[in-house]
Order: sequence, then C-alpha cells, then structure tokens
Amino acid sequence: MATPSTQDAHPTLLIPGPIEVSDDVTKSMGKFAQSHVGMPFVTVFGETLTMLRGLFQTKNPKSQPFVIAGSGTLGWDLVAANLVEPGEEVLVLHTGYFADSFADCFETYGAKPTQLKAPIGQRPQLPEVEKALKEKKYKAITVTHVDTSTGVLSKVAALSELVKKVSPETLLIVDGVCSIGAEELHFDDMNVDVALTASQKAIGCPPGLSIMMVSERAMDVFKNRKSPPGSYYASFKNWLPIMQNYEAKKPSYFATPPTQLVHALHTALTALLKNPISERFEKHKKVSDRVKNTVSALGLKQLASDPDNQAHAMTAIYLPDGLTPPEILPKLMDRGVIFAGGLHKEIATKYIRFGHMGVSVTDDENRGEIDKALKALEEGLAEVQKAKGQQ
Repeated sequence: MATPSTQDAHPTLLIPGPIEVSDDVTKSMGKFAQSHVGMPFVTVFGETLTMLRGLFQTKNPKSQPFVIAGSGTLGWDLVAANLVEPGEEVLVLHTGYFADSFADCFETYGAKPTQLKAPIGQRPQLPEVEKALKEKKYKAITVTHVDTSTGVLSKVAALSELVKKVSPETLLIVDGVCSIGAEELHFDDMNVDVALTASQKAIGCPPGLSIMMVSERAMDVFKNRKSPPGSYYASFKNWLPIMQNYEAKKPSYFATPPTQLVHALHTALTALLKNPISERFEKHKKVSDRVKNTVSALGLKQLASDPDNQAHAMTAIYLPDGLTPPEILPKLMDRGVIFAGGLHKEIATKYIRFGHMGVSVTDDENRGEIDKALKALEEGLAEVQKAKGQQ
C-alpha cells in the first residue's frame, strides 16, 4: 500500500516544472539553519557535487560541476559570460521559445548568435546543421534537449557525432533544463561540453538552483580566453575555486549558497542514484508512451506530431478547435490536477502542456498521479465541450 504523504493536501502539479517532490525532499527543505562554511554543510555540498557526476554520467575527474543559487536561466549567463567572447559566432538550434531566449542572452554579452529554426513541433535536421557549420566558424552550438514550449526532443548523440566530424573545435552546449534526469544524456559518451539544468525539473527538487557540468575541454577554453568574463556573479573565475574546494570538503566563500536547497538537492540525488539511471530513463519512456497513447485515443494531437521528436518528460497537446486553455485548465484544477497553458507565442492560445517527470513517474504505481491526470483531461474536455454544445 502507498504510504500517506506528509505534505499538505494539494492539487497535483503536472506542469513542465516545477514538479511534485518527495516527502523526503520536502523535509530536507526544513533543515535547521547551518553555517555555509561549517563542516556539516560543507560535507553535504561536497557530496552533492560528486553525485552530480553520476547524474550527468561523467567519469572524467576534470569535468567540473557547478551548483549556484539561481534559476536554469542563470546557466545561459554562465555559458555566455565564460565560454564565448564578444564578437564570436554561436549557432543556436531552435525548437521553440527557449532558443530565442538563449540567443538574446548571447547578444547581451556581445556574441553573435545565428538561429537555425524548425517549424513548430519539429527540430532542425542534421543536413541543415551540417550546412550551417560549413558556412562559417562557430565558437559554440547550442541545443535545447527538451523545449518545454513545444515538447520537442532533440537527439544529442547524433548532433554530437556531426559536430565532431564537421566542426570539432565547436563547443557543444546542451540546455537540459527539462531533460536531465528524465532523458538519456551521457556527458562523456556524447562528447558534451556543457550540460545545464535546474533543480525544479526532473531532478525533483524545489526551484532555486542552477546546475551545470562543464567538460575539461570547455574549462580549457575558459582558461585561455582573451578577455575577462562578462559577468561578476556568473563568472567561472569566482565560482571555480569554490566548487573545487567544496567537493574536496574544504570551506570556501564567494557568495552564500542556499543551504536548505542544497540539502534538498542532496536528498533528491541520493534517491535518484539509488538505482541505475537507465531504469529511470526507461520509466519516463514507459509513462510517456501511456500519456501519448491516451492523448491520441482522445482524438487530440501533439505539437510534436512525429514520435521521433516527442519528449518523454512532457507532452504538448493541441486543444480541439474552439477551445482555449482558460476554458479547460480550471476544469482540471477542479479535479485536483494542474497543467500549464501554452508558451510558444505563435500558438499559445491553442494548446496545453502536461509535465510527467520525477517522482510522479518513478513512483507511478503508488502515487497514481498520471492516471488521475489522464482521467481529469478526458472528463474536463467532455464537460467543456458539452457546455459549449448547449450554448
């Protein structure tokens, strides 16, 4: 039997992040106050940084983890401020809203981003990427592993092979905010230079931590840059010795870390790595297939119509003609479920987003939240459509 939750009763949060968190993670947020340079906390933070190596699947001791107070967006600043210098070219692969924002970030730091865009629900194809890489020299190429505005999944392994063949000096930057912990990403095997994420998505922790793994090669690029980093807070120069000292269990200080959040991340990672991470990926795929099959059975379409483009951490669902998110979302809330409205500005009024990741997936058998959400979607749509038919 399922163990009753110790959390206050609440609607099930099934948006593409933040997500539901476990009781153990919730308890960790209530940790008593600690000194950020005292050994009890330093030990926990050091263990957390080491566990991230398991999450990202890197065995290179010179790969560098970072955990810094901030949202996933801070990861963009860390990349743009430290790895790309003013005037350098960056190729941004566009699968939705977040590529536009990453490009804006690069422009803020004086870089020159070029976006390679795909139609809504699709991703740039490898021949297009190859053509772009051959046309000019790019310092970096960025890809949003799962774009939460469209539910599109990009194939990092194939992209990495292409970049290595065509432009091996180009850094591969993976925005994994909605993928790390749910989608397959092998940092070493895929030759990724930076993978960035955030605490509140598939890792299963409250919002507030920007999390990143940086390759040995990317760190060398940083160390050999001609100009200083373009940011103070987001500077590797300031954070690198802090992260290295904490992982070595040595007190260090640049800016105060959120101690309770780090405890929560430590708890979440301990649970996440208890079993082989491959099992976690398989659970997300299995639940995703169930969600998508049900969505199809209800006569609904996804933004990512090609199964090869569909993320396993979320599903972006077109509403029936004439229905809008403000009509259906309250009906889901009435049934104890929270979905998100559309985010892509061109079609925001036409679709909703269902996030299925983290503990809602890994403890699906006990929690029953996915089936609850699918039933709520079916009943909610029927109620809205019946009401419209009677008007």
